[in-house]
Amino acid sequence: MKKINRKPSENPMDLPPLDDLQLLALHAAVAREARNRGLSFNVGEIGEKLAIAAFKERPDLPVLAPSPRGTKNIDAISREGNRYSIKTLQRAKKSGTIYPDQSNNERQLFEFILIVLIHEDFTLERIIELDWQQFCAVRSWDIRMNAWYVARSNRVLSVGRQIYPRPASLATLPSPVSLRVKNPDNSTVPL
Repeated sequence: MKKINRKPSENPMDLPPLDDLQLLALHAAVAREARNRGLSFNVGEIGEKLAIAAFKERPDLPVLAPSPRGTKNIDAISREGNRYSIKTLQRAKKSGTIYPDQSNNERQLFEFILIVLIHEDFTLERIIELDWQQFCAVRSWDIRMNAWYVARSNRVLSVGRQIYPRPASLATLPSPVSLRVKNPDNSTVPL
């Protein structure tokens, strides 16, 4: 996924001058090009990619790899073997569902859950990490779905650890692009 270097409120095109048919044609062209590039407009998939990329950019965080498609409740795995569930919220007031184990309702399903908040233009707003105990303390039960979810609330977001934007206390840590290694000839190369 290419990095987007623009402000969340910045519009890439002036759309109001387009009539309805032109707007529909533009929508079809964008959808076709997105399919050709393998891009998805699925909010959950976009949030997963953004979260994995954010972890990759921080040397103080584990490297995450996407879990195999269809893995229940797990969206990424760290090199240490920690399982991550990633739930993305754009406009929604609650996350997607987290289905409990059928034989043991309280069985631990993952080590961490990432709550990824994204703007309307799919840019990253915030990532909050909750461990299993924190998740259990703030989760809610959806009777209709027979599953857990996490509400978008200050209570929930204040319980976890803020991953993005990087907390001020970690702002002095070098980013991966600023890490350099000296060669024998005194030249430096990125690590």
